Amino acid sequence: MTSYAIVTGAGSGIGRACALGLLAEGWHVALMGRRLDALQATAEAAGDKAANAFVLPCNVADDEAVATAFAAVRERFGRLDLLFNNAGGGLTAKTPDLVSAAEWRQVVDVNLNGAFYCLSQAFKLMKEQTPMGGRIINNGSISAYAPRPGSIAYTATKHAVSGLTKTAALDGRPFGIAVGQIDIGNAASDMTARMVDGVPQADGSIRPEPRMDLQAVVDTFMGMARLPLSANVLFTTVMATNMPYIGRG
Repeated sequence: MTSYAIVTGAGSGIGRACALGLLAEGWHVALMGRRLDALQATAEAAGDKAANAFVLPCNVADDEAVATAFAAVRERFGRLDLLFNNAGGGLTAKTPDLVSAAEWRQVVDVNLNGAFYCLSQAFKLMKEQTPMGGRIINNGSISAYAPRPGSIAYTATKHAVSGLTKTAALDGRPFGIAVGQIDIGNAASDMTARMVDGVPQADGSIRPEPRMDLQAVVDTFMGMARLPLSANVLFTTVMATNMPYIGRG
Protein backbone atom coordinates (compact mmCIF):
# COMPACT_ATOMS: atom_id res chain seq x y z
CA MET A 1 0.00 0.00 0.00
CA THR A 2 1.34 3.44 -0.94
CA SER A 3 2.11 5.87 1.90
CA TYR A 4 2.15 9.65 1.63
CA ALA A 5 4.26 12.18 3.53
CA ILE A 6 5.09 15.87 3.83
CA VAL A 7 8.59 16.95 4.82
CA THR A 8 9.10 20.63 5.62
CA GLY A 9 12.52 22.18 5.20
CA ALA A 10 13.13 19.53 2.54
CA GLY A 11 15.57 21.59 0.50
CA SER A 12 18.66 20.90 2.58
CA GLY A 13 20.23 19.15 5.55
CA ILE A 14 18.13 16.90 7.74
CA GLY A 15 14.93 17.57 5.78
CA ARG A 16 16.50 16.60 2.47
CA ALA A 17 18.17 13.50 3.93
CA CYS A 18 14.97 12.23 5.58
CA ALA A 19 12.85 13.00 2.51
CA LEU A 20 15.26 10.95 0.42
CA GLY A 21 15.05 8.15 2.98
CA LEU A 22 11.27 8.06 2.59
CA LEU A 23 11.43 8.21 -1.21
CA ALA A 24 13.95 5.37 -1.29
CA GLU A 25 11.44 3.17 0.54
CA GLY A 26 8.63 3.94 -1.89
CA TRP A 27 6.82 6.76 -0.10
CA HIS A 28 5.28 9.59 -2.09
CA VAL A 29 6.66 12.76 -0.52
CA ALA A 30 5.64 16.42 -0.73
CA LEU A 31 8.84 18.45 -0.46
CA MET A 32 8.04 21.72 1.28
CA GLY A 33 10.41 24.66 1.69
CA ARG A 34 10.99 28.24 0.66
CA ARG A 35 13.42 27.71 -2.24
CA LEU A 36 12.14 26.07 -5.40
CA ASP A 37 15.63 25.31 -6.72
CA ALA A 38 16.66 23.54 -3.52
CA LEU A 39 13.47 21.45 -3.49
CA GLN A 40 14.02 20.49 -7.13
CA ALA A 41 17.58 19.43 -6.26
CA THR A 42 16.19 17.17 -3.53
CA ALA A 43 13.77 15.59 -5.98
CA GLU A 44 16.53 15.04 -8.54
CA ALA A 45 18.71 13.41 -5.86
CA ALA A 46 16.00 10.73 -5.49
CA GLY A 47 17.01 9.27 -8.86
CA ASP A 48 14.49 6.77 -10.17
CA LYS A 49 12.14 7.68 -7.29
CA ALA A 50 11.99 11.35 -8.33
CA ALA A 51 8.55 10.85 -9.87
CA ASN A 52 7.20 10.24 -6.35
CA ALA A 53 8.38 13.66 -5.17
CA PHE A 54 5.92 16.58 -5.17
CA VAL A 55 7.86 19.85 -5.14
CA LEU A 56 5.80 22.33 -3.13
CA PRO A 57 7.36 25.75 -2.34
CA CYS A 58 5.90 27.14 0.89
CA ASN A 59 6.96 29.47 3.68
CA VAL A 60 5.74 27.70 6.82
CA ALA A 61 5.67 31.03 8.69
CA ASP A 62 2.71 32.06 6.51
CA ASP A 63 -0.45 30.35 7.78
CA GLU A 64 -2.37 30.95 4.56
CA ALA A 65 0.47 29.53 2.46
CA VAL A 66 0.54 26.44 4.69
CA ALA A 67 -3.21 25.93 4.32
CA THR A 68 -2.88 26.24 0.54
CA ALA A 69 0.02 23.76 0.48
CA PHE A 70 -1.87 21.16 2.50
CA ALA A 71 -4.87 21.58 0.22
CA ALA A 72 -2.55 20.85 -2.72
CA VAL A 73 -1.32 17.70 -0.96
CA ARG A 74 -4.90 16.58 -0.38
CA GLU A 75 -5.62 17.13 -4.08
CA ARG A 76 -2.45 15.36 -5.26
CA PHE A 77 -2.19 12.46 -2.78
CA GLY A 78 -5.73 12.08 -1.43
CA ARG A 79 -4.42 11.50 2.10
CA LEU A 80 -1.49 12.15 4.45
CA ASP A 81 0.19 9.40 6.47
CA LEU A 82 3.18 11.33 7.83
CA LEU A 83 4.23 14.91 8.50
CA PHE A 84 7.87 15.57 9.34
CA ASN A 85 7.70 19.02 10.93
CA ASN A 86 11.34 19.83 10.28
CA ALA A 87 11.68 23.43 9.05
CA GLY A 88 13.56 25.66 11.47
CA GLY A 89 16.52 27.89 12.09
CA GLY A 90 18.26 30.14 14.58
CA LEU A 91 20.46 33.20 14.98
CA THR A 92 24.17 33.74 15.45
CA ALA A 93 25.12 33.42 19.12
CA LYS A 94 24.29 36.57 21.07
CA THR A 95 23.04 37.57 24.51
CA PRO A 96 19.33 38.45 24.91
CA ASP A 97 19.93 42.22 24.92
CA LEU A 98 21.42 41.98 21.42
CA VAL A 99 18.47 40.07 19.93
CA SER A 100 16.16 42.49 18.14
CA ALA A 101 12.39 42.13 18.18
CA ALA A 102 12.50 41.39 14.44
CA GLU A 103 15.06 38.62 14.94
CA TRP A 104 13.00 37.13 17.77
CA ARG A 105 9.86 37.11 15.63
CA GLN A 106 11.78 35.58 12.72
CA VAL A 107 12.76 32.52 14.77
CA VAL A 108 9.39 32.21 16.52
CA ASP A 109 7.53 32.51 13.21
CA VAL A 110 9.37 29.55 11.67
CA ASN A 111 10.28 27.28 14.58
CA LEU A 112 7.09 27.58 16.61
CA ASN A 113 4.33 29.18 14.57
CA GLY A 114 5.29 27.30 11.42
CA ALA A 115 5.41 24.01 13.30
CA PHE A 116 1.95 24.70 14.72
CA TYR A 117 0.45 25.72 11.37
CA CYS A 118 1.68 22.50 9.76
CA LEU A 119 0.65 20.32 12.69
CA SER A 120 -2.80 21.90 12.73
CA GLN A 121 -3.33 21.33 9.01
CA ALA A 122 -2.07 17.75 9.34
CA PHE A 123 -4.57 17.08 12.14
CA LYS A 124 -7.38 18.42 9.97
CA LEU A 125 -6.46 16.20 7.04
CA MET A 126 -5.75 13.10 9.13
CA LYS A 127 -9.06 13.39 11.02
CA GLU A 128 -11.11 13.70 7.83
CA GLN A 129 -9.46 11.02 5.69
CA THR A 130 -10.42 7.35 5.46
CA PRO A 131 -8.92 5.42 7.10
CA MET A 132 -8.49 8.10 9.73
CA GLY A 133 -5.13 8.82 11.39
CA GLY A 134 -1.47 9.30 10.63
CA ARG A 135 1.85 10.20 12.21
CA ILE A 136 3.49 13.54 12.97
CA ILE A 137 7.18 13.76 13.84
CA ASN A 138 8.40 17.11 15.16
CA ASN A 139 12.06 18.02 14.87
CA GLY A 140 13.00 19.24 18.32
CA SER A 141 16.59 19.67 19.45
CA ILE A 142 18.95 18.84 22.26
CA SER A 143 18.56 22.56 22.99
CA ALA A 144 15.02 21.76 24.12
CA TYR A 145 16.68 20.32 27.24
CA ALA A 146 20.18 21.83 27.48
CA PRO A 147 20.65 25.23 25.82
CA ARG A 148 23.80 26.63 24.32
CA PRO A 149 25.09 30.08 25.31
CA GLY A 150 23.59 32.85 23.21
CA SER A 151 20.67 30.81 21.84
CA ILE A 152 17.64 32.28 23.59
CA ALA A 153 15.30 32.42 20.56
CA TYR A 154 16.20 28.99 19.24
CA THR A 155 16.11 27.37 22.67
CA ALA A 156 12.80 28.96 23.70
CA THR A 157 11.12 27.81 20.50
CA LYS A 158 12.47 24.27 20.81
CA HIS A 159 11.17 24.08 24.38
CA ALA A 160 7.83 25.16 22.93
CA VAL A 161 7.97 22.47 20.25
CA SER A 162 8.18 19.89 23.05
CA GLY A 163 4.94 21.36 24.38
CA LEU A 164 3.36 21.00 20.96
CA THR A 165 4.47 17.38 20.84
CA LYS A 166 3.14 16.42 24.26
CA THR A 167 -0.23 18.12 23.82
CA ALA A 168 -0.77 16.96 20.25
CA ALA A 169 0.13 13.40 21.26
CA LEU A 170 -2.76 13.52 23.73
CA ASP A 171 -5.14 15.27 21.36
CA GLY A 172 -4.38 12.83 18.56
CA ARG A 173 -5.24 9.66 20.47
CA PRO A 174 -8.98 9.57 19.67
CA PHE A 175 -8.23 9.99 15.96
CA GLY A 176 -5.39 7.51 15.46
CA ILE A 177 -2.83 10.32 15.16
CA ALA A 178 0.55 9.45 16.70
CA VAL A 179 2.76 12.44 17.51
CA GLY A 180 6.42 12.15 18.47
CA GLN A 181 9.62 14.16 18.50
CA ILE A 182 13.17 13.54 17.37
CA ASP A 183 15.82 15.58 19.19
CA ILE A 184 18.99 15.81 17.14
CA GLY A 185 22.45 16.83 18.23
CA ASN A 186 25.36 17.79 15.95
CA ALA A 187 24.42 16.13 12.69
CA ALA A 188 26.85 16.94 9.89
CA SER A 189 25.08 19.55 7.73
CA ASP A 190 25.56 23.13 6.58
CA MET A 191 23.82 24.32 9.75
CA THR A 192 26.52 22.74 11.97
CA ALA A 193 29.58 23.41 9.81
CA ARG A 194 30.80 26.02 12.29
CA MET A 195 31.21 23.35 14.97
CA VAL A 196 34.27 21.99 13.20
CA ASP A 197 36.15 25.23 13.94
CA GLY A 198 34.69 25.77 17.39
CA VAL A 199 31.53 27.05 19.06
CA PRO A 200 30.91 28.80 22.42
CA GLN A 201 30.80 26.57 25.47
CA ALA A 202 29.12 27.20 28.82
CA ASP A 203 32.50 27.92 30.46
CA GLY A 204 33.17 30.74 28.01
CA SER A 205 35.64 28.81 25.87
CA ILE A 206 35.43 28.15 22.13
CA ARG A 207 35.92 24.50 21.25
CA PRO A 208 35.21 22.25 18.25
CA GLU A 209 32.54 19.60 18.69
CA PRO A 210 32.16 16.18 17.04
CA ARG A 211 29.40 15.64 14.49
CA MET A 212 27.63 12.47 13.37
CA ASP A 213 26.81 11.45 9.83
CA LEU A 214 23.35 12.47 8.64
CA GLN A 215 22.57 8.81 7.95
CA ALA A 216 22.32 8.24 11.71
CA VAL A 217 19.49 10.77 11.80
CA VAL A 218 17.80 9.20 8.78
CA ASP A 219 17.98 5.74 10.33
CA THR A 220 16.43 7.00 13.58
CA PHE A 221 13.74 8.94 11.75
CA MET A 222 12.86 6.01 9.51
CA GLY A 223 12.53 3.76 12.53
CA MET A 224 9.85 6.12 13.85
CA ALA A 225 8.17 6.50 10.46
CA ARG A 226 7.86 2.73 9.94
CA LEU A 227 6.02 2.07 13.20
CA PRO A 228 2.38 1.01 13.09
CA LEU A 229 0.05 3.68 14.45
CA SER A 230 -0.57 1.46 17.46
CA ALA A 231 2.96 2.35 18.64
CA ASN A 232 4.66 5.71 19.10
CA VAL A 233 8.09 7.01 20.01
CA LEU A 234 7.10 10.09 22.00
CA PHE A 235 10.67 11.44 22.32
CA THR A 236 14.00 10.15 21.10
CA THR A 237 17.48 11.67 21.04
CA VAL A 238 20.18 10.92 18.48
CA MET A 239 23.54 12.66 18.82
CA ALA A 240 27.23 12.48 18.13
CA THR A 241 28.47 10.19 20.90
CA ASN A 242 31.06 12.59 22.30
CA MET A 243 29.26 15.91 21.89
CA PRO A 244 28.82 17.95 25.08
CA TYR A 245 25.23 17.37 26.15
CA ILE A 246 25.12 15.21 29.28
CA GLY A 247 27.21 17.24 31.65
CA ARG A 248 27.06 20.34 29.46
CA GLY A 249 28.19 23.33 31.49
